[in-house]
Amino acid sequence: MLDAFSKVVEQADRQGTYLSDEQVDALSAMVADSNKRLDVVNRLTANASSITANAYRGLVSDQPQVFGPGGACFHHRNQAACLRDLGFILRYVTYSMLAGDPSVMDDRCLNGLRETYQALGTPGATVALGIEKMKDAALAIANDPNGITKGDCSSLMSELAIYFDRAAAAVA
Repeated sequence: MLDAFSKVVEQADRQGTYLSDEQVDALSAMVADSNKRLDVVNRLTANASSITANAYRGLVSDQPQVFGPGGACFHHRNQAACLRDLGFILRYVTYSMLAGDPSVMDDRCLNGLRETYQALGTPGATVALGIEKMKDAALAIANDPNGITKGDCSSLMSELAIYFDRAAAAVA
């Protein structure tokens, strides 16, 4: 995993060029947003258990056939695994948010996840719905203006949403 700065330097080095004005401006904008980015990550981390638990409860409520007798996630072991996986995905979303780069999530969490769920008989659409529920909760928590660095957070909220969407698409 490379952070945004390392990726830009690596790219310029491969091309044998200096950093362009656009690259420097993009990195400057990232630095300007760094406190807000840290606020978002801290809020998600502090609320991770409620985000995942509420998403799981919403799934059980919305799709009782999956979690009820005969459903793919009926047994306690499968239910615990579902909750655990939602937590893993949220954790990697926070890593991506901190780094400003989804590659860590792709490489260490999402690659092969759909195939794993298919092999286990876990409905990917249900997992994707759980990720959507986490996204909604995470955006509400991260976008609350109380007690965080002042300023426009719309681009960070869009970035956060993209990471959740990427995860949902990877399992669906």
